[in-house]
Amino acid sequence: MTTETEGPRGRPEGEEPTLTIDELAARAGVTVRTVRFYGSKGLLPPPVIGPRRVGHYGREHLARLALVEELQRRGMTLAAIERYLGQLPPDLSARELAMQRAVVASWAPQSTETVTRAELDRRAGRPLADEEVERLVAMDVLRRDGDRYGVDAGLLLLGVELLDVPLSQETILAARTALIEHSRAAAHELSRLLRDAVAERDARDVRSLSARMHPLVVQALLTTFQRSLKEELREWLDDQG
Repeated sequence: MTTETEGPRGRPEGEEPTLTIDELAARAGVTVRTVRFYGSKGLLPPPVIGPRRVGHYGREHLARLALVEELQRRGMTLAAIERYLGQLPPDLSARELAMQRAVVASWAPQSTETVTRAELDRRAGRPLADEEVERLVAMDVLRRDGDRYGVDAGLLLLGVELLDVPLSQETILAARTALIEHSRAAAHELSRLLRDAVAERDARDVRSLSARMHPLVVQALLTTFQRSLKEELREWLDDQG
C-alpha cells in the first residue's frame, strides 16, 4: 500500500524537488481529498513512488492541477475536462501546462485571491525573501492589500520562475512593457477586423461570436508568438556561433 504523506523525500542528485500529496495540495490551495479525487478520475497522473513507498509529485503535477482547477472555474464538467486534457500531448512540461492555463484563464475576467504572507510562501512553493516579494510586486505579479497580497495562482508560479532567471528587474520590466504594447496593438487590429466582419449582425450574435472567438484568438496568438520567438532565438544563437 502506498503511503503518500510521510517522508523522507530522497531523490537522485540533480532532479527537481518532489512533493508529498500534502505539500502538493497546500501549494495548489486545494484539499488532499481533491488531489486524490482528480487522480482517481485520471485528471492527474499517478505519483512517482519513492523510498518507503512514499508517493511523490513534481512540478508537472502542480501545473496540471492548476489547469484542472482553472477549467472547473470556467464551468467545465469533469467529463469535459477529461476530454480537454486528452487532446493535449501527454508529455507537456510544467511551463507548457502553465501556458495552457493562461489561455484558459483569459476566457474570463481576471480573478485574484487575497492570501496571507505565509500562504503566499506555500503557493509559491518555497519561502520568499522580502526582496523577492518586492520584485513580484514590481512585476505586477502581486498586489499589496494591507498585510495581505492579491495574487493569481498561475501568474504567481510564472513570476516565481522569473525570480531565478539571470536577468535584471529592469530587463524583465522592459520585456513586460514591450509585450503589453505589442499585444494591445495586435488586439486593436484584430478587434477592428472582427468589428468590420460582424458590422451588420445582431448585437446578440456579436456577443456570442466574441465569446467563441476569444479563446481561439488567444491560442493563435500564443502559438504564433512561441514560433516567432523560437525563430528569433535560433537566429541569434546562429549569429553567436
